[in-house]
Amino acid sequence: MTQRIIVAALILAAAFWLAPRLFPVPKPTPARADSLARADSARRAPAAAPTPNANAAATPAAATPTAATPAAAPQAAAATPAPVATAETLSVGDRLTSTMRFSTAGASLVDATLHRYQTLAPGRSGDIALARPGESLLDFALLLGRDTVRLDRIPFAVARGGSTTRPELVFTGATPAGSATIRYAVVPDSYTVHVAGSVAGAPQGAVLLVQMPQGLRSSEADSADDARHLAIAYKRRPDDARGVSFGSLDAGEVQSVRAPLAWAVTKSKYFLVAVAAPDSARSFGTLSIVGGARTTKLATHALATLEVPLRNGEFAMDVYAGPQEFRRLRALGRDLDTANPYGGFLQGIVQPFATLVMHMLLWMHDTLRLGWGWVLMLVAILVRLVTWPLNQSAMRASLRMQRIQPELQALQKRYKDDPQRFQQEMMKLYKAHGMSPFSSLAGCMPMLIPMPVLFALFFVFQNTIEFRGVPFAWIPDISLHDPYYILPVVMGISMFALSWIGLRNAPPNPQAKTMAYVMPVVMTAIFFRFPAGLNLYYTVQNLVTLPQQWLLTRERAKMASMTPTVQGAPAKARRG
Repeated sequence: MTQRIIVAALILAAAFWLAPRLFPVPKPTPARADSLARADSARRAPAAAPTPNANAAATPAAATPTAATPAAAPQAAAATPAPVATAETLSVGDRLTSTMRFSTAGASLVDATLHRYQTLAPGRSGDIALARPGESLLDFALLLGRDTVRLDRIPFAVARGGSTTRPELVFTGATPAGSATIRYAVVPDSYTVHVAGSVAGAPQGAVLLVQMPQGLRSSEADSADDARHLAIAYKRRPDDARGVSFGSLDAGEVQSVRAPLAWAVTKSKYFLVAVAAPDSARSFGTLSIVGGARTTKLATHALATLEVPLRNGEFAMDVYAGPQEFRRLRALGRDLDTANPYGGFLQGIVQPFATLVMHMLLWMHDTLRLGWGWVLMLVAILVRLVTWPLNQSAMRASLRMQRIQPELQALQKRYKDDPQRFQQEMMKLYKAHGMSPFSSLAGCMPMLIPMPVLFALFFVFQNTIEFRGVPFAWIPDISLHDPYYILPVVMGISMFALSWIGLRNAPPNPQAKTMAYVMPVVMTAIFFRFPAGLNLYYTVQNLVTLPQQWLLTRERAKMASMTPTVQGAPAKARRG
């Protein structure tokens, strides 16, 4: 049984590690040429006239995503638009949560500064700013038939309104379709702003194009790891959320996600900018995604354009620009708490466990007022205690199987030329011992119950901002790997101890002995750079399991002394 447990754990670990790579989530259907041209012309400024928010100096030209435009593709309404007047930037927000900055050039959302989170990037300090230097979080354009009108070329007048607690900005500007109005209503202490507007005289079928951020500024100690988490997520109704990582997109590769969409998100490891439909009665149109050109192995740019249909010339959306706090995103509704689609093709299994794990971790942290490191240790102990009876049952089933092995081998030898008679006698033997041919499989299943929790914890650690920068013992940040690699080594040693104890008083098995040495080394290598908190959880689980393994080994020794010796024929079956 020990060998089967080890093999099962190894297979699960390998499947967990390789499955997303061997069986990636199917990519959306490529965009049609005309859709690409429209989105691309709406997203890219002509070289002769950079936008006020273009990062021409800070971002090399090679970093700007490009896509081939067919000769027959429709062009923008104005090939060489006149430069806009000097843009004015206005700030709205509070000193406790966030401050959002808007520009009169196109009524764009320029940036959001988060006051409750501090940058961990080397050489920097202060509050976190989401936008990269020279880039905006949201820009707008109008799609009028086959023409695209970029609003960032149009100067808007602005008026302040609302109240002290719920400030508003109202932008008005003249477009080729008519007067455009964009209203921002900032919701205090929520990182959220309600956006509504209208375009007077907009023709039937007109669409507002919302340009999502091409990426978010890294404020993490490990900027490379942060870049690997850059992704675009979306939710089509009524499907589950899906994600497209920047790294999965080739330069210029185009993906198109069909309507109806509930929301779209650009996110880094811990922060995101989301554009969501205000209610279930409204939906967005197509989401076009274009991979950015790469100057390094890491993909740092991708273009996402969301189509917002105009209803009688009007539109509405909610924008969230802030941290990936589980409770806050869940309170917003619309399944925004699933903006991190966990598990790849196993999402249907992993995502519910991830949600359950987050609820449990947050409840324990708030109720017991323990640090996150202690919470993880307590969860590891509780999971092991809850599954203790199941593990006992599984291991005892293994012991019973070992006990009847001599009799099974004798039956095989005696009826090797009569398979049908062998099956009959084997079933009699199983019945005499209160077992069945599926006892070994049923005994293994309880051992696999903690695995979904382990998988969920692995994914939760990738984006759970509650763990960000949290120290524990010698570890400066449990969301990053152990800087001294103590925990993965201790985890490997504890795993070897479990295997070594499990082999005591067991029948000689060279394969099981080999696995007892190989498996801990393999798992240590896999976990070597995993988050320290995950290593802490798994190490504590192993240590808590040691007494149980030792007790069962003693039980095995007692049962071994009762096992009948078989000499060419099955001994008389006795009930265990």
